[in-house]
Amino acid sequence: MSEIAIRVDKVSKIYRLYDRQRDRLKDALNLTKKKCYREHFALDELDFEIKKGETVGIIGTNGSGKSTILKIITGVLNPSGGSVEVDGRISALLELGAGFNMEYTGIENVYLNGTMIGFTKEEIDERLSDILDFADIGDFVNQPVKTYSSGMFVRLAFAVAINIDPEILIVDEALSVGDSFFQSKCYHKFEEFKKIGKTILFVSHDLSSITKYCDRAILLNRGKKLFEGSPKEAVDLYKRVLVNQLEDSEEEGGGRLWEQTAGDAFWKSAMSINPEVLEYGSKKAEIIDFAFLDANGRCSSIIEKGSEMTVKMKVLFHEDIEEPIFAFSFKNLLGIELCGTNTLFEKAEITPKSAGDVQVVSFKQNMDLQGGEYLLSLGCTGYPHGEFTVYHRLYDVCNLTVVSTKNTVGYYDMNTEITVE
Repeated sequence: MSEIAIRVDKVSKIYRLYDRQRDRLKDALNLTKKKCYREHFALDELDFEIKKGETVGIIGTNGSGKSTILKIITGVLNPSGGSVEVDGRISALLELGAGFNMEYTGIENVYLNGTMIGFTKEEIDERLSDILDFADIGDFVNQPVKTYSSGMFVRLAFAVAINIDPEILIVDEALSVGDSFFQSKCYHKFEEFKKIGKTILFVSHDLSSITKYCDRAILLNRGKKLFEGSPKEAVDLYKRVLVNQLEDSEEEGGGRLWEQTAGDAFWKSAMSINPEVLEYGSKKAEIIDFAFLDANGRCSSIIEKGSEMTVKMKVLFHEDIEEPIFAFSFKNLLGIELCGTNTLFEKAEITPKSAGDVQVVSFKQNMDLQGGEYLLSLGCTGYPHGEFTVYHRLYDVCNLTVVSTKNTVGYYDMNTEITVE
């Protein structure tokens, strides 16, 4: 284990699923010889190694086994099969509040967590100032943690985790709770850890962080390791998993192109649809389909910053319309409209439409928004008889993730070129 910090060898985790509570009881009391449960493999013979000093990210859809393997590595769960070897002191931030007593104050929980990890009171005393400075929650450290906001909670928990001198830091999605300034502070600490040779293993849905900070990435799917290698390759494959194109992409050597899927099903089936989309309009024209296309022409709700991407929409006309206008826009998660355009602004030539016509419109551009999460809105409008009319609008209809290894100030990258003389 000299160069290996973590070794996972054929680890499986099997849960028994019962259709009825009485079946669970019968099984527990061994009252029947008949098998009255189904086996669910949360992990299925998972193998990987992490070298000392590496930063490794684990990605995958919900239910792929990401959190389960972290809990097994940290000893929270026992595997059903296989083994895990760890060489080094682990500090783990798995779930918000794990290891905290809600009735204790912040200070008392610092000592509680430090003691659980194996530190003496004197050792915690030495680190207390650094912990409180990093958490930066003021006088709340003297209040019961049950009174904390989720942001204050994660600040204190992370401050404890990284200031008790771990050799291995394990983090599971906890940073998604903190604000952007705190996240930046944490990732700066990650960089410091990397420089002094600490090992970092973390699970995140923030694909930009995976590509920016990780030396390697592991992609899990349905409890199995689907890929292990460069973060960019892992993210590219993850994009295909998200739109259920994995088997097609493997068989065809690189993913189904738009032209291959356009006639098979609704394009939007590959998108992350908002179940609470705001929809209104006269429906004289109806937006019946839409999608994002990446630079390779594949349907994907994950786009790499700086690459070419297309917003595509399909509109069915129920009545004759002389001069329809097609539009799209992007908002951030705060609801601030950031950018967008329409066929009128762009002076696109749109012919009159008759009832029964279908119009496909593509908006192609470079994606220069910063890495993050955005919401798409679509519209079909017009000015019949000089009056503005909404035929159909879909506000915040689906989600777009922009993956970036370099973000600048603000919402948009100005693609600045720097010359130093």
